[in-house]
Amino acid sequence: MESKIKVITKRMSEKRKFIQAISGPRQVGKTTTILEFLKQSEKKSIYITADDVNPENSVWISQNWETVRLKMKVENADEYILVIDEIQKIRNWSESVKLEWDRDSREKINIKLVLLGSSQLLLQKGLTESLTGRFEIIRMVHWSYPEMKKEFGLTPEQYVWFGAYPGAGELIHDETRFKDYIKNSIIETTISKDILHIIRVDKPALLKSVCELGLLYSGQILSFNKFLGQLHDAGNTTTVSHYLELLDNSGMIGGISKYMVQDVRIRASSPKLMTHNTALINAMMPERFSDIIEKPEKWGRLVESCVGSYLLNRSKLEDYGLFYWRENNYEVDFVLKKGDKIVALEIKSGNRQKTDGMRKFMQIYGDSKSYIVGGQGLSWQEFLTLSPSDLF
Repeated sequence: MESKIKVITKRMSEKRKFIQAISGPRQVGKTTTILEFLKQSEKKSIYITADDVNPENSVWISQNWETVRLKMKVENADEYILVIDEIQKIRNWSESVKLEWDRDSREKINIKLVLLGSSQLLLQKGLTESLTGRFEIIRMVHWSYPEMKKEFGLTPEQYVWFGAYPGAGELIHDETRFKDYIKNSIIETTISKDILHIIRVDKPALLKSVCELGLLYSGQILSFNKFLGQLHDAGNTTTVSHYLELLDNSGMIGGISKYMVQDVRIRASSPKLMTHNTALINAMMPERFSDIIEKPEKWGRLVESCVGSYLLNRSKLEDYGLFYWRENNYEVDFVLKKGDKIVALEIKSGNRQKTDGMRKFMQIYGDSKSYIVGGQGLSWQEFLTLSPSDLF
């Protein structure tokens, strides 16, 4: 949280103005972060939320904006920060924001705007449709292990199983409540309010099945045809691919592409499914923490998914590409690419100790760096405390 507050503070101090949109999945602390920033800031500010506002009342935005303008006059203030939370609940919000923002620009009124929304998809849709060139995004992702350890005292093993939702951190000692919270407050709410509410989905039941099955197959390479074979309402590969993209953009589960030199072939490859937060896998499984940690094969897949979700989240902040690699029977768990630099990672957990894939990869891409995580290499527990950018 501290790093995000520093980013917001820096941008609010700059003379050049952009709308600051805090974007990220549900329950990653967007509102908590902005409220802490306002508490620490010496700048004058107003925080409002559209939680209980009529969705049709777009005038509500203009009314509150005028209130800020009036307060600036009364208080003889040179600038004000206006924070609008849950803005996506107001229909056509982006048009109203554009109208008021452009007026301030013409009249040289220094109101700095911060937007938040629990629906990442709807927030991004409004920004790109009406506010092009006027905004910057402050990305928030699922919490890292050090953050969960600092706040809730989680061990690395608990982090693998209970994941990275701060709202569920206090529930880890009551696993029934924990699973119910993740299913109802995260999975169900994300699908019903963040996806179905804003995008036409012809088969909602299929979308939910894709989510649940994708979480259970996290860490595995799965062709769309094989994936379709596991679904009761199969649809077609285009539909399933689209649904996975929606789930990925919502911070649930996505597909990592195969690493190849040719970009076109990368996009056409079978994806390696990867959750954004292992708490979501937990909710789909009947086991408890004490059970799962005693099952080496399942535990090993969870550890790989945990490392993968960490790499996936950090890739959005540290600007590197994330892939897997497979050639015949040779496989490398993760490939990171930043500019012309390549890093290969092999995750060793449980009884998996083969390194044939890494040796083959290095024969083909000799200029790459390679690391073994687990086994006799760097422990996966230590890896979760590193910045992936340090690997390059």
